[in-house]
Amino acid sequence: MTTATATPEASTTRRTPVLELVLRSALLIGLLVLVGFFTSRSDLFLTVGNIKNIALSGAVLLIVAVPQAVLVIMGYVDLSVGSAVGLSGVVTGLLIVDHHVNWGLAVLAGLVVGAVGGLVNGVLVSYTRLSPIIVTLGTLQLYRGIAQFLRSDPPADFGTGMSLLGRGLYAGIPVPVWIAFIVFGLGALFLYGTPAGRQVYAIGVNQEAAFLSGVATKRLPLMVFVVTGLAAGLGGVLFAARLDSAPPSTLGANFELQVLTAVLLGGVAFSGGRGTMLGVLLGVVFLGVLNNGMTLMNVPYFAQAIATGAALVVAAGLDELGQQAGTLRRVLRRT
Repeated sequence: MTTATATPEASTTRRTPVLELVLRSALLIGLLVLVGFFTSRSDLFLTVGNIKNIALSGAVLLIVAVPQAVLVIMGYVDLSVGSAVGLSGVVTGLLIVDHHVNWGLAVLAGLVVGAVGGLVNGVLVSYTRLSPIIVTLGTLQLYRGIAQFLRSDPPADFGTGMSLLGRGLYAGIPVPVWIAFIVFGLGALFLYGTPAGRQVYAIGVNQEAAFLSGVATKRLPLMVFVVTGLAAGLGGVLFAARLDSAPPSTLGANFELQVLTAVLLGGVAFSGGRGTMLGVLLGVVFLGVLNNGMTLMNVPYFAQAIATGAALVVAAGLDELGQQAGTLRRVLRRT
């Protein structure tokens, strides 16, 4: 009778899933470490008021990050969302201030502007096969330029309705946070509870195979681009309502980088085919906690930017390690 001995390959096979789990949990672990660190440094950090501030600052980020994550899972990206936020906010503001349009109709116009911007991106990317990075970098400049053409100085003083939308409370929770919860729930329902959600992953894994399987590989990305633009429009409206102003040059400036950072921090693979809504939520919360904590500690803005960039680089490294661990496990299973 022979005694079985553990080979190095078998040992590695057993350890690899554990390694993957650790890597996927890195963001949550990092978040808990951040919370503990900032709590020890500031008595204000875990107060109810500050938690509301974190939630409010992350609300628009989550609203735009949800459809952006779906795009990235499909292998696309929209880098124009920051400028779409600015354009939608400016259009909403100037309709209220310059043309005395009812604030509800002005909000609707802002949403339409965002959706049309997403439609332009979707048509150019999905039906002409142009690079989504090049197209949306171009429309990033285009939408910002239109916003500055429409109004050189910021429209302001939007009235009570917009004030309630941007800074009002319902059951003690800011209205934008409620809207972000709804968007997150709809995004999760779409991704996990509909056939189109499963098709999103199929397109991200292999677009040609998805097409041969009957997936609408042009129409579905187009629809998600439109929804992403609509979310950016909503974000612009909420930013303008919260600030009671819509500066054309700065509203939503560099916001696309924050959105993409949150999405990638949340574990969505930039190459497509992988990602979860829960991960995106964690990415948004991580950035919110990081920025809020550093602000409470009076950390200079440039240092905050360095920390955010470093977090993204670390996330990219962990994502690469996770992919290598998964590849190793699949190879060892075949041997």
